[in-house]
Amino acid sequence: MAASTSVVAVAGPAAVMPGLSTNADFSDLREIKKQLLLIAGLTRERGLLHSSKWSAELAFSLPALPLAELQPPPPLTEEDAQDMDAYTLAKAYFDVKEYDRAAHFLHGCNSKKAYFLFMYSRYLSGEKKKDDETVDSLGPLEKGQVKNEALRELRVELSKKHQARELDGFGLYLYGVVLRKLDLVKEAIEVFVEATHVLPLHWGAWLELCNLITDKEMLKFLSLPDTWMKEFFLAHIYTELQLIEEALQKYQNLIDVGFSKSSYIVSQIAVAYHNIRDIDKALSIFNELRKQDPYRIENMDTFSNLLYVRSMKSELSYLAHNLCEIDKYRVETCCVIGNYYSLRSQHEKAALYFQRALKLNPRYLGAWTLMGHEYMEMKNTSAAIQAYRHAIEVNKRDYRAWYGLGQTYEILKMPFYCLYYYRRAHQLRPNDSRMLVALGECYEKLNQLVEAKKCYWRAYAVGDVEKMALVKLAKLHEQLTESEQAAQCYIKYIQDIYSCGEIVEHLEESTAFRYLAQYYFKCKLWDEASTCAQKCCAFNDTREEGKALLRQILQLRNQGETPTTEMPAPFFLPASLSANNTPTRRVSPLNLSSVTP
Repeated sequence: MAASTSVVAVAGPAAVMPGLSTNADFSDLREIKKQLLLIAGLTRERGLLHSSKWSAELAFSLPALPLAELQPPPPLTEEDAQDMDAYTLAKAYFDVKEYDRAAHFLHGCNSKKAYFLFMYSRYLSGEKKKDDETVDSLGPLEKGQVKNEALRELRVELSKKHQARELDGFGLYLYGVVLRKLDLVKEAIEVFVEATHVLPLHWGAWLELCNLITDKEMLKFLSLPDTWMKEFFLAHIYTELQLIEEALQKYQNLIDVGFSKSSYIVSQIAVAYHNIRDIDKALSIFNELRKQDPYRIENMDTFSNLLYVRSMKSELSYLAHNLCEIDKYRVETCCVIGNYYSLRSQHEKAALYFQRALKLNPRYLGAWTLMGHEYMEMKNTSAAIQAYRHAIEVNKRDYRAWYGLGQTYEILKMPFYCLYYYRRAHQLRPNDSRMLVALGECYEKLNQLVEAKKCYWRAYAVGDVEKMALVKLAKLHEQLTESEQAAQCYIKYIQDIYSCGEIVEHLEESTAFRYLAQYYFKCKLWDEASTCAQKCCAFNDTREEGKALLRQILQLRNQGETPTTEMPAPFFLPASLSANNTPTRRVSPLNLSSVTP
């Protein structure tokens, strides 16, 4: 979608319920608390439980209100009174998931609240039948074309109400959800923006809008209401778009104005640090969050991903057992157990738990991606491709799924497909060196060496996680007989691994010393060549070559050969590779010229 088509202006004035108009700042936290308590009640009455929970948690983080300041519920209208009996009965059926029964008794009701529950019951009935059919008939990996049959009918009815300006903020939210489910993205964005203007306190509308925004440019062109809720929305969308510095700044501002006790904000900060791979910081915040809210399950799958990366088996085992005691049939619990089995290399069991998570919620993004990883471990590439594709259907911003598809097609030796998927992953994570190294390897296989060199250099420039980019770049220069540039890359590689202070075995260290020893030998720089050759003797694979070179150097010195002064050794790196000129912050995606399918 072009950014210009995303400009949304809300047509026509819409009535806002008393007490629900919001200010643009956080100067009056008491008023904000009243608004949060009010919207928590209104969303609960309509069965919007996640929005209700979010509002209640946020309200809980603010100081308690005295009795005199507590707000009474909104007054009932004549229509509310007429529909009260039907609404009360239908809401009881709705709460036990008897959606068709709830809709039957609400048919013909005229009040806004009863009408919303009538339409929402029909929508959820269709979703439940679709999920049941998906799980029972086809299985989560063969989803096929199962559709919610109620969507088109709901769209027709809600469209008529929308044109007549008869939808309140909740009705607009449901209309937007229906449009999104029908893949009418442009119309859905317009309706969700309208919903945020009419009812800015409803977090669900903001969250749905967040899922449809693909980049910062699209965000700029949205006409959003000037309200304090917009700050929570912006922090969330920045996290989703991998604009982590902006997101952390927003969350810090929210903490400073008075939301320091909000478990939601703390968990979002932990997720943000997870996204930029600051694992120690993220683990520390998650551990603190577990102390504050020991029965919390949300985001614990992200916590388990961090424990998995750090190979913390005992901590991951404890987390899995703890969540099982709290609620073993939550998707997050299944993902945590799946990660635990995966860490123990029991990939069949891990895949089983990820499948169980998808039976509970077929739209749960993390489970699709993790299941793709497990199928990759089991060498089941076709199932892995299917799982990653489902992840992308749920969220096109999931770089892990794009990267996983690239790895799968790399195994299948299909470099053009592989290149396409790695480029998509790189566009989502331009500052992630793993994507750039993978891209460079792809270009190398396709013999597009200029593009490969660009990728390896940029991977080093943004902070090479795996310390492999310089070695790959050096080997590329070596292949192109650019000996001086290769030597410069190997020197910088050696400097980097020795300066990091970690005692880690680097597989390519011996390769670097062997090349440098030979390079200095050709340059007749005996001292440098001798130093590198001695280093070669410390490695099994280069020991003999190192000894042979030392003997040659000794022989030449005895014959009176003098070191050359004509060919300077590359002790000083060029500006393009020097540490002072290395951009380590976020960068835009590479402008790669080659055309891929």
